[in-house]
Amino acid sequence: MTGTAVSADTSVIKALRKLRMPQTQRNRELGLLLFAFVINAAALALVQLGKNGAIDSSFLIYCAVLDVLALAIHVVLRLRARDADPFVVPIATLLSGIGIAMIYRIDLEGTSDGWDMLAVRQIVWCAIALVAALIVVIALRNYRVLFRYTYVFGFAGIALLLLPFVPGLGVEAGADVWVSIGGIVSFQPGELAKIALAIFFAGYLVRTRESLTSVGTRFLGVTWPRARELGPVLVIWAISLGIIVLQRDLGTGTLIFGMFIAMLYVATGKTSWVMIGLGLVLAGVILASQVLPYVNGRFQNWLNPFDPNNVDAAGGSFQLINGLYGLAKGGFIGTGLGQGRPWMTPLSQSDYIFPSLGEELGLIGVFALLCLYMVFTSRGVRIGLAGQDDFGKLLATGLSFTIALQVFIMVGGVTRVIPLTGLTTPFLAAGGSSLVANWIIVALLLRISDAVRSRPRVVIG
Repeated sequence: MTGTAVSADTSVIKALRKLRMPQTQRNRELGLLLFAFVINAAALALVQLGKNGAIDSSFLIYCAVLDVLALAIHVVLRLRARDADPFVVPIATLLSGIGIAMIYRIDLEGTSDGWDMLAVRQIVWCAIALVAALIVVIALRNYRVLFRYTYVFGFAGIALLLLPFVPGLGVEAGADVWVSIGGIVSFQPGELAKIALAIFFAGYLVRTRESLTSVGTRFLGVTWPRARELGPVLVIWAISLGIIVLQRDLGTGTLIFGMFIAMLYVATGKTSWVMIGLGLVLAGVILASQVLPYVNGRFQNWLNPFDPNNVDAAGGSFQLINGLYGLAKGGFIGTGLGQGRPWMTPLSQSDYIFPSLGEELGLIGVFALLCLYMVFTSRGVRIGLAGQDDFGKLLATGLSFTIALQVFIMVGGVTRVIPLTGLTTPFLAAGGSSLVANWIIVALLLRISDAVRSRPRVVIG
């Protein structure tokens, strides 16, 4: 009798702990959100004090839109996804708020006001992005339904990439990746395409994993796949090269191929696929640099940025050099928000926002930002590896790797570790398309993480 009673008491305690866990997760998320709100408000206040010597409360009220919508997501998660990861939303909110603060700081150097201020438009896009994330969290009760539409998402992703070529829609702005609606709103369909293709890759790899993991030839201690299994990889490689050639967009092509190779490795566990992927990337880089003048120009700017011919050329290394000088000026602790000169670098609010932050926040500040990205990625990978099914595992890791690779490509580009491409720094840089896409990624990770903790493992495929 005593043993039975003890066993029953233990079961009750475990059940109570399981019931309390979702509440604890949401309370932790709320605490982190409040911390993010304080940091974001402090950043805006420091910008105004550093630049104007006084705090303008009106702009702080505008930025409260981000806080209110982030709290709305928190409330929805308490009601609809209580087991969702508690770190993802606070990190995305903090990064978005810091991005708004830096964009606003550079706006203060000009005479723009109201809607003409890029920071105001960024706040509006933040609101749209968070509403989109809310819709995904509410409408997508079970992320597994996405698996049924694997090939639909594949076709949708390709269609989105081709959208800039539609007469009357496409807009040329450095690369042929923009679409204009009514001449009022412009966006990059490639940002949404990366999500659609991530869903397609996850579904496709679940269906074909057995053939991709089949025994091949062993050479140099590595088991290499058979020639017929190389077909899908070569197709994605060709599509990525097509994006680089047709759209003059080195960043998106690299991102899509890198995402596919990462998901392929997670699906098969074979390092040979990574080695093949790296080999194809190297071959593509060599081919593109020899055939495409603008790719060759990127490499020349990377290898010889201080060459006067490169500095003075159209699309030359002037931006890169200014960004490097800005990072150097920031030193270890930075000049302080509102007290540097980040506006001297062209595109300091978008492509070069990382050097802008480095100048005013210093090495400590940008290291903290990179740590936030690292935690975000690690949480996403953790969600994937604990996934309820192979589809969720691949989708979560693929989306997380997309954010990580995007950060690496952009930070590596502006610090001259690798050639610069046309991607944006997630959550920080000015740009509505990127914000909307990245917050949708947040919503998908929330849905997958909720399923990981609240449901038993199932098999899809």
